[in-house]
Parts: sequence; structure tokens; C-alpha cells
Amino acid sequence: MAISSPDTDALFRDYRESRDPAVRETLVERFLPLARRLARRYERGGESFDDLLQVASLGLVKAVDRYEPNRGVAFSSYAVPTILGELKRYFRDTGWAVHVPRGLQERAMKVDQTSAKLTTRLGRAPSIADVAEAMSLELEEVLEAMGASQAYDAVSLEAGRDSERPEEGTIGETLGEEDERLELVEYGTTIAGTLRALPDRDRLVLKLRFVDDMTQSEIAARIGVSQMQVSRLIRRALDRLRTVAESA
Repeated sequence: MAISSPDTDALFRDYRESRDPAVRETLVERFLPLARRLARRYERGGESFDDLLQVASLGLVKAVDRYEPNRGVAFSSYAVPTILGELKRYFRDTGWAVHVPRGLQERAMKVDQTSAKLTTRLGRAPSIADVAEAMSLELEEVLEAMGASQAYDAVSLEAGRDSERPEEGTIGETLGEEDERLELVEYGTTIAGTLRALPDRDRLVLKLRFVDDMTQSEIAARIGVSQMQVSRLIRRALDRLRTVAESA
């Protein structure tokens, strides 16, 4: 980063009075490493660094144009928030795949930056509590920001699972699964008698799965069997209920 010097101060005073484009270009070139360093903070996998540098450079030009050397503030102190403002505006306007409130966008970017710094300092991925403590935020605020970060990039459900193997199908085909609870809704009006006739354990398993919304692993631990046995119990009970409903 360029450091203020009598020569630099003289250039700013000269430009302030003359608005000579050549002096302006000299100042921009002198502080371009500052813009480059700030652009690196916002570099992501899907974002072109050249685009970020262009945005940061625009912020640098604005800072050079607006800087008043007689106020006694170092140019770098004035330029940094101006450049960062341009970068943040760029991400607000063009960087998000879906709408996210501006304040949440900025918090998400700060959480991302803080996580990167903590990873370097701690030598490991920071926990949510680590990030919350470093930023003086509540855990819920950090979680919300992390969730918002997922809105930065969007992938089409029609995109291939493997660009080199189109026969693998689309991303959309990998999402979702059959919800067994739909069967209970469909057959609910005709199975009441049969449901009462099921063995106690079968009825308990169905209740735990479809009323209490427990996972198969949780049910297995609850009744003392394997997860595979729970899956079989559920399928057997549903088969019985389906048979009654279809013959009614």
C-alpha cells in the first residue's frame, strides 16, 4: 500500500487546484495496490477478480476526486471506506441470486470475512460460537447470516449432476424423496379400524414416525431395535393399511 509522503501530499494539493488528468492518473496508480488488496477481501470462487478490481478502482478514483488534503486526514483512511462502499454496493446490486435485505447481505459478508480470518488464526474452521464472539453477535444472528450466504449463488435444477457425464441426470432429480406420511393422509378415512388392530409395537412405531416426527434412528434407539428393523416395521404396517384401504 502506498504511504503518504510530502510528494504525495503535494500531488493531492496540485490536483485539488488544477484537476489535471495526468496528476489524477499518477495518484490512482500510486494507490492502486490499496484497491487491489481490498478487492482481494471480497474474492470468491465464482467472482472474477478482474471485475472486483475494476469496482475497487472506481472507488479509488472517486476517493481521489473527493479527497481534501487540507482536512488533515490521511488519504488511505479516507479511501478505504470509499472503496469498500463501492465493493459492497456491487455485491448488493449484482452479486446475489435471490433478494436478501441489504443489512443481512452486509452481515453475511462480514461473517464470511471473520470466518476466514479466524481460520487463519486458529488453524481450524471456527465454530459458530467463535464467530459470534469475534463479532459480538448472537448465535442466531450468525446462523441467519450463514443461511443468507447460500442465496449468493444459485444453480439451475436442470443443470447436470456431472458436466462430463450427462447420462447422470440433473440436479433436480437428486432432490426430494417419497414421504411415507402421504400414504397415511390418503388412507386415513378408511384405516381407523385396521390401525387399532395392528400390533402394539407397529402402532407405536407409526405414531413415533408420523405423529411425533422422529427419525428412524431415534425410533430404533427408543424401542431397542436396529434402524433397518424400524424401516421394515414401518413398511409392513403401511402395506397392511394400504391393502385395507384399496379393498374398501
